[in-house]
Amino acid sequence: MKISPYRSAMVAAALLAPTAVMAGPAGKWRVGDGSAIIKVHDCSVGLCGTIDMIAERGAKDENNPNPAQRSRSLMGLSIMSLQKSGENLWQGTIYNAKDGQNYSAKLTQTSEASLTLEGCVADTNLCGEDHWTRVR
Repeated sequence: MKISPYRSAMVAAALLAPTAVMAGPAGKWRVGDGSAIIKVHDCSVGLCGTIDMIAERGAKDENNPNPAQRSRSLMGLSIMSLQKSGENLWQGTIYNAKDGQNYSAKLTQTSEASLTLEGCVADTNLCGEDHWTRVR
C-alpha cells in the first residue's frame, strides 16, 4: 500500500501540532454564591488567594477564633495557600471567614473558566465543595 505525500504531510502536521494548554488558575474568580471575588496568584508556596472584592462593605474578620484579629478587614486578606499536586490540581489550606476556620483544600481547574474547590475538616471526611467562575 502506497501512502500519498499529501496524506503523509497531513499526518505529520497533526502529530506535530501543539496541543491546547489550559491557562493556569491565576486571575480573579467569583465564588459560588457570588459574595466575593478571590484573586488567585503565584506565590512562594505555589498558589495563593486573597479576597479582592466582598459584597458586604467594610466586612471584618469577626468570626476569627483569635479576638485580636476580629477587627481586621476581609478585603485583601490572604485566605488560600496551595501547592501543585497534579495536572490542574493544587492542595493546601484555605481560611473560611464565614466561620473563622481553616480547612484542608483541594483546588481543581476544570476548564479555562471554572475551578472546583473542596474544603475538608482536617483528618475527617467532612467536606464541602464550591464552584468558582473566572471573572477575568
